[in-house]
Formats: sequence, structure tokens, C-alpha cells
Amino acid sequence: MNASLDEKLRNVKWGEYKLGDLFEITPSKYYRLDNEDIISDTGNTPVISNTSANNGVMGFSDLKALNSGNSISCSDTTLGAETMFYQKTDYIGYQHIQSFIPRFSPFDQAIACFIISAAHVAASNDRYDYGHKFNRESIRKIKVYLPQTDTGKIDFDFMESFIAELEAERVATLSSYLKASGFDDCELTEEEEKAIDGYEKVNFRNYYLTDIFNVKNTSNVLSRDVAENSGDVPYLCASTENNSVSSYISFDEKYIEKGNCIFIGGKTFSVSYQEKDFYSNDSHNLALYLRDSVAATKKKQLYLAACIYKSLAHKYSWGDSVSNGKIQTDKLSLPAKDGKPDYESMETLISAVQKLVIKDVVRHTDRRLDAGKILFNRSQKRI
Repeated sequence: MNASLDEKLRNVKWGEYKLGDLFEITPSKYYRLDNEDIISDTGNTPVISNTSANNGVMGFSDLKALNSGNSISCSDTTLGAETMFYQKTDYIGYQHIQSFIPRFSPFDQAIACFIISAAHVAASNDRYDYGHKFNRESIRKIKVYLPQTDTGKIDFDFMESFIAELEAERVATLSSYLKASGFDDCELTEEEEKAIDGYEKVNFRNYYLTDIFNVKNTSNVLSRDVAENSGDVPYLCASTENNSVSSYISFDEKYIEKGNCIFIGGKTFSVSYQEKDFYSNDSHNLALYLRDSVAATKKKQLYLAACIYKSLAHKYSWGDSVSNGKIQTDKLSLPAKDGKPDYESMETLISAVQKLVIKDVVRHTDRRLDAGKILFNRSQKRI
């Protein structure tokens, strides 16, 4: 954070507020149906689950939304405030999701982001697990510090101004990084263009997952036994945030798992590619190693990780989690050529998608830089 923003935080007046006083916190409404009956490829209603990534969105549904937007959602499981997200539109809940309806006004995305950040700080002082969950009662008691006006009221104008300036700073930094790294010029090769244009014609075939991968349970390094940020080896958990990395630690090397594999968080079915050796926090987690060692490149495995999630995520949930035994009979849908997985086409497509995404990011940063300047100027006028 630059000196100007840091100075603003130091000079502002702060007040203490309970989340339960700021919001009406109640269980979100959800459909008592299987995942495959809720999630749809054509849906546009967000389904909010216990994940700590992708704004909590597990997928989209054709079913009617049951919860109001312009609110905050949060899982009442073991991840603490990591699953608190602003929901702009109406949505469908999931088991263990709490809905936060503000008792105050104004309320918008910027104010929600400020309060969520404050809640992250407040909740970080406690460790949540199965015996001490981040449930509705504990959420209500969380005390957050928010800026106040001279009259003792919450300073919403300061919050909006600060978030607008912070976003403009972050977007400008990202834009500079992309240009300095050469990512602002991502032209597709002829082969990559063909991979994109012809994707609808790709021949897919089902394969038993265990014909493609060797599957093993990971070691079990408990969080209470490690010191956060004590080393440089990734420490993985079942979160879909930050590629499942919760910290970097130093620990007994006999518990290290080999990298260059696909990692599955057993409780949440988070799927990620792990390039480096790592420690795992739970023996329910799985490490998948390609049987074809020649095909074990990063881009190919990024594609495979997406196929695993797409093929199996609908099948597993918090109450019916994946296991080494269950996955033995699961099948994946993969591009095929001459009856075998077409690993080369997977790598080409990932390369093309990577370039297209980066190109979109560059365009987005340019648009946000312009929009950020407008929002910041507007917010300054209200202060």
C-alpha cells in the first residue's frame, strides 16, 4: 500500500462494531437437491457454496434465486472469514451459507469490501476447526473496526473513497507488470487459433481416472504443529484460494509430498496443479501423478485439473467428500486421438487460453484505470 493510503488509515478515527449489530445474519435459502439437479451449463443464477475462491460461486443454475443480492455471504464451517464475499446479484445458497443483510445504508460493493477486510483482520486472531466452527453465533460476535465521522457515525464516504483509490493503485500496478513482462502482446499462433476455432469438434472419450493417474493419500501435517511462514515449502489445505497454499513452512522433510502433480482437497474437492514439492494438512487430501511421465508438463496438467473438476465436482460435496476408494471407479472425459488421451492438443489449448486471458486482463486494467479515476474523483467531491 502506498504512503498516501497508509497515512489515511493511520489518521482516520475508528469505532468498534459487532457484525451482528451491523447485519441481520441468517441461514441462506437453498434447494434440497443434488448438485447435478441445481448446476446448469446454461444457468445464470449464482450458487454460493463453502469455497473460499471465485467469490464463493460453485456454479450457475436455471433455478430461481432465493436470496437477495447487494449483501454478503459467508460459510459457517471451519475457514473463518475467508469465505465472506459481496454478492451483487440475487443468488441460491448452499448448506452452511449465512446471508448478511445490512441494517444500515448506504451499502454497496466498496463498503462491503471494506467491512469484509475488517472482518478478516478480526477473525484472524482465532483458529477455527471442527470443534470450533465459524458459525452464526461466533460471526455475530466478531468486532470490526470501521472509520467514524467527527459525530461518531460510520464514515461511509471515507470507505468508498479509500476502496476507489486502492483499486486504482492495484490496477495501475498490474498494468505496469503486464507491460514490463511482455504480456500485453499475446498473439495466437496458427496452431493455437486452430485449437480455439475447432474445439467444438474435438473428440472426447471417457477414461478411468486410475488409468491416467497413480492416486495416493497425502501425509497429515496438522496446522497446530507448524509455524506459519516459517519456511519456503508450500503448506496445502482444502481451500480453492491461492492454489490451495495456506502458508510456506519448514517441517520434517519425511512428510514432504512430491510436486508436479494434481492435488485434490478431500473435504471440499478443490483441484489444483502443484508444481513444487509440498506439505499437506490432511490425509484425506489426494495427490494424483500422471502415469505417462512424458506428458507430465505444467500446461497439460492444468488442462487435466480442469477436466477432473468438470467431470467430478458435481458428484462430491462437504457431506459426501471424495476419497481414494471412491475415486477408483470415477471416469474423466478427455480429448482423444487414436484411442489415447491427446495430451498435445491439451497443451496447445491451454497455451491459447492463457494468451487470451492475459489479453483480456490487459484490456480490463486499461478500462479499470479510466473508471477508477472517475470513481475516485466523484468520491473525493463527497468528502
